[in-house]
Parts: sequence; structure tokens; C-alpha cells
Amino acid sequence: MTASPAASSDVPARDADLDTDRSEKTRPPDHWSAGIVYWAGVAISLAHLWFNTFATLAELTIAAVHFAGFGLLCALIYPAFRPGGTARHRGVLALDILLAVLLVAGVTYVLVGERALAARGFQYTGLDYVVSLGLILIALDFTRRTTGWIIPAIIVVALTYVVWWGQYLSGPLHFPGLTLELLLQRSVYNEDGMFGTIARISSTYVVMFILFGAFLIKSGAGDFIINLARALAGRMVGGPGLVAVIGSGLTGTISGSAVANTVSTGVITIPLMRKSGFPARFAAGVEAASSTGGQLMPPIMGAGAFVMANMTEIPYFHIVGVALLPALLYFLGVGFYVRIEARKRGLTVDPGSAPPLKTVLREGGLPFLLPLAVLIGLLVYGFTPTYAAAFAMATVVVSSWLTPRPMGPRAILDALALGARNMVMTAVLLVAVGLIVGVIATTGIGNTFSLMINDWAGGSLLIAIVLVALASLILGMGLPVTAAYIVLATLSAPALFELIARAELIQAFAAGAVPESARAVFMLVAPERLAELGEPMSRSAAAELLALVPPAMSEQVLRQTLDPAVLTTALLSAHMIIFWLSQDSNVTPPVCLTAFAAAAIARTRPMATGFTAWKIAKALYLVPLLFAYTPFLSPEPIVAFEIFALGVLGLYAAIGAIEGHLEAPVSWPLRAVLAGLAVALFAPIGPAAHLAAAAALIALVVLTRRRPTGRAAVT
Repeated sequence: MTASPAASSDVPARDADLDTDRSEKTRPPDHWSAGIVYWAGVAISLAHLWFNTFATLAELTIAAVHFAGFGLLCALIYPAFRPGGTARHRGVLALDILLAVLLVAGVTYVLVGERALAARGFQYTGLDYVVSLGLILIALDFTRRTTGWIIPAIIVVALTYVVWWGQYLSGPLHFPGLTLELLLQRSVYNEDGMFGTIARISSTYVVMFILFGAFLIKSGAGDFIINLARALAGRMVGGPGLVAVIGSGLTGTISGSAVANTVSTGVITIPLMRKSGFPARFAAGVEAASSTGGQLMPPIMGAGAFVMANMTEIPYFHIVGVALLPALLYFLGVGFYVRIEARKRGLTVDPGSAPPLKTVLREGGLPFLLPLAVLIGLLVYGFTPTYAAAFAMATVVVSSWLTPRPMGPRAILDALALGARNMVMTAVLLVAVGLIVGVIATTGIGNTFSLMINDWAGGSLLIAIVLVALASLILGMGLPVTAAYIVLATLSAPALFELIARAELIQAFAAGAVPESARAVFMLVAPERLAELGEPMSRSAAAELLALVPPAMSEQVLRQTLDPAVLTTALLSAHMIIFWLSQDSNVTPPVCLTAFAAAAIARTRPMATGFTAWKIAKALYLVPLLFAYTPFLSPEPIVAFEIFALGVLGLYAAIGAIEGHLEAPVSWPLRAVLAGLAVALFAPIGPAAHLAAAAALIALVVLTRRRPTGRAAVT
């Protein structure tokens, strides 16, 4: 593409060794401890490969060693505070080493002393108190180092609620309280504690796919993805921006981190967009939004697919199968912004800006598709995700031997070290989040929170989604998206599932599809209304009938009336809404780390870049509405494709209304029309209305396409 504005500097060479966490929080990369971090990272990665492929160790052992290993790296990478002067620097380093030693000693005590503690009926001694409290305090401190004070503060509030101030509350939040001894036992040794379910997820799915991403990056797959994206999109209007969309989407499926995705692909795509005429802030926003979407793209979804399968007990392949079209819809939304911006600025296509696809494939890129094929193939044949990931890593090495950049021993060690370093923040956070999950399980506050959402929402699914979005934004200020999803799903998924399933139940009653088993309930609670069942009625009348069913029997009516596939779709929709909304902290101010990372590359103001990324990532908030109000996640392909097609048109209409531009500028009255068409295309209003809205939008696009771009707007 060419443009009238002066071009910016040439695209810099890709930094293959760029770390995802290098910031003012970390020690300088040239510090003498960097060697220890490197080799410790290699050892920790190898240990996790052994844990997840050959070893048959107790879950407590794996989780505790997982925390000890990454806690050690955290102490060496993230200093306790920024010292001033050489003497203070040495003092801080000594403190960090001391904490690392105490962590390893504490974990060893837990593993060695577990049987003795069980033999005495889990009666704590003085040393048990010291070790358990020490491990919790170390987890809080490491969380503070990596993310700041917000999450440690939430954990402290949660723990003190259980043993202290919860007893002074009234109503549904009242909790009689636990003894300190029982709290410590549950926090350290229980399945819902810091070494429980969440730590197991961290030490299996998450760490293995972070390692897999590191191997792909070190093998040169990232460069191949960018070149492939340039070959596919470089000759389109807005080509360099579309390269960022495609490249970041593909890279995001393997990197496991939106920030890592941004800093690895952004050093190429952002200068490329600026050189072609896009504003720097817009270029950074596109990269941030695209990198965020990488976590939504199957088959890995930043390990989210495996975590969701674990939490819902829905098969992994069912999840990734129905998640593909929504992910494509998100990237199309970002692509629409790029195209409209290119049209607004009059950017044209530069035929020489993209390498030929044949050249990219001929120069050794195709072997990088083999590891993904092996990964998916092993999962299809029933291998565990962790084993499949380990075998896929070996395939990456073998595949690289068919490319100009074969991986030797040094590259393999670099990948192991990079994967461990990239996992530090997530590992520490997920172990600490286990403390919050433990409090939720102990107090039952998850059910209380779900009831509160239902109460505050007043039965409105839309208001409930807004409440979950606000909660995800607050949690996302300190938690990575996987941890934020886990916490939010534990708290609010039951409420969303109930609201979505109830809407389906009302629809079934309105259609007269009431089985005999459900009629039996009405014989008990409202025999005078039996005659109305089985006949078509309005949704309001159906809702009125269902309101007569006592809460204790609602679950029975739900299960008896709705098909299990419908209930599965409702459950998956609830979790997918939360998973998508948990990504919003990457691009939503005030704390949007992905946008801040892109701003650093583009040299733009971080907060302004955050707002631009938030605008471009609008599909992050619109697509969950399709999950809530339509069977978009239905396993029936025809239904899903129909909703996808309507979603594409609705997104284009919504973005055109926001930007005031389609193929040419549009006037304010037409922007209002576009907004109305977007609502109509997203809303479940029936095939005839959808067809009319689609036809009207296509007519508007044709009308604007015949007008030249410029200041004059189509009216």
C-alpha cells in the first residue's frame, strides 16, 4: 500500500529472543543471576515435561513442586522492590534468595510431613502454623511483585472474611467463621487450596502449552506466520493492518499470552502499518486487539479450551469445534476497522508489498504446520492434552530440521528457558488464586454471588452480562485472563447458565413442548393451569406459568423439558461469555497491558492507545450477546453458519455506525440507520426480519461503494 503521508522508519528486524515480562519490575537481563534463571528455567521445564508424560506422582507433590520452581524463578527475576545504590541492591538480592530458600524448605516440609500430619488427625503443631502461614505470605508477596497490590489485597480480604469479619455481616454474606488452623489446612492441603485444582491446571495444561508456544517461536514458526499473513493479505486494501490481524491471530493460538503475542509480532506489524500510512495509535490498537483475539482462536485458545473442558466436563473437541466461528467473527470485526480506516485515509494497494504465497511456502514454512497437525491428531485419538503437547514439542524440533533454521541443542535449551520464564507470572498467580477459590468453596459464596447477580439483574440476561463484564474488568486489572476466567466462572457461571436455560425453557413452554413428566409437577403446584400446557402461548404467559414452580422443583422441570444438547449449549454459552469477557482487561483502560505493550512499540500514549484498542475490539462485547440470545454454539453447523453470517453483517453495520464510514463516508442519519440494522441483525427477531435487515445493509454498502471516498458523506 502507498499513502501520501511520509513513511515512518523501516520495519525492524524481528527480535526472536524478546521476553514477555521484561519491564522495570524485573532485574536487568545482564545481571549475573540471569545465568541461574536460564538453567533453572531449563530444569523446571524438563521437570514439568517429565511430570506430564512419564511420572505418576501425587497431585499435591506436582502442584507444590510447580510452585517452588516458579517461585524460585520469580524471586530471581522480580526483585522485592527497586533498590537504590549497589549496597541496597545486594541487600534486596539477599532477601530474594532467602525467600526462595524458605519457599523450597516450606514446600519440602509440606510434602514430607503430610503423612505425619494426617496420622495425628490434622492437628497443627507450632511449626505447621509457621510453614503454612509462610507459604501463603510468600505467595502473596510474589503475586505483588508480578502484578501489583490489587490481587494480594483481594486474597487478604477473602482470607480474613473466613476467620474474622464474615461473622459480623448479616444476610446472605454472613459466615460464622473458621478457626485459623482449619483455614490453613484448607488453604495448603485441601483440593480447593493453593495446591489444589487450580494449581493442577497451571502445572498441566497451561505450562505445557506455554512451553509448546516457546518451542514454536524459537523454531522460527512466528516468522513464517507473519510472512504467510503478508502473502495472504498484503495485496488487499488495508493490507498491512490485515497482516497484523491474521498474523497475531495465528501467533496467539500458540503463544498462550496476549502480551507475548503483541511484543513478538508487533515489532514487525506496527512499523509496517505506520509505513503504509496508518496512524501510530491506530496501528498499536490493531495489534493489541488482534493479539487479544489470539486467545479466542482454537485449537488451544491460550489453554482456555482445556480449562473450560475441565470445569464444564464438556469434551475438548466439542468446545473448539463450536468456538471457531465466533473467533473468526472477532477477527473479521478487527479487519473491518482496518478496511474502513484505510478507506477513510485513501490508502491504496501496493502490489509489491507482499511476498508471493508460493515463495513463502517454498522457503520452508510448511513443516511448521506438522506440529499442529500432530497435536490435533493425538487429541482426536484420545491422548491427554499434556501428552499431546509434549509430543508436539518433539515434532517442532524434528520439523525444524526441514527448514533453513534447524533447532539444535542450544535452540532447544533456549525454548525450555523461554517457556519457563514466560510461565512465571501465570504460575505464581494461579497458585495464589487457589486461595480465593478455596474461600469460595468453603463459604459457598459462589452460589451467593450467583443469587446476587440474579437479584441485581432482575431476571435480565443482558444486565447479568453487564455485571459479569464489570467484574471481569476489575479482576483483569491484576489477574491474567486464565485466572480471571476461573474465578469468574466459579462465581457467576451458575447464574448465567440458569438465565440462559430459563430463556430456553420459556421458549419451549411457549411452543407447547411440555413433556408429561413436567406436567406432573404442575399437577402438584397448579392443577388449575394444566389445561394451558401443551398449547402455544406467548412468552409472557409461559414465564408466568413457570413462576408458579417452586425453586426446589425448577431444576426438575428444566431437566425434564429441555434436551440434554440444549442444556450443554446453555452451559457452554455461559462459560464462553465469561471467557470472552475475561479478555477485556487486555484492551480496556485503566489497566490494559496488551495495549500498553503495543504503545511502547508504537511510541504512543499508553492510555490513548488503550481506548483505541478498546474501540477496535468491540466484537469482544458484541459476540457474547450472540452466545446469550442465539444457539451460536450449537453443534448443528447450519444453525451456527446462519448466525455467523448475520453476525458478520451486524458487525460491519455496527462498526460503520461507530466510524461514520462504510466504503465511503455516511451521514449522521444513515449512521443511526446502520446502528438500527446492527441491532436487528444481532437480535433474535426471525428469519424474515433478518433477511430484510441484511438486504438493507447490502444496499447501503453498494450505494457507498459507488461514491468516491472523501469528505462528502452519503445521505
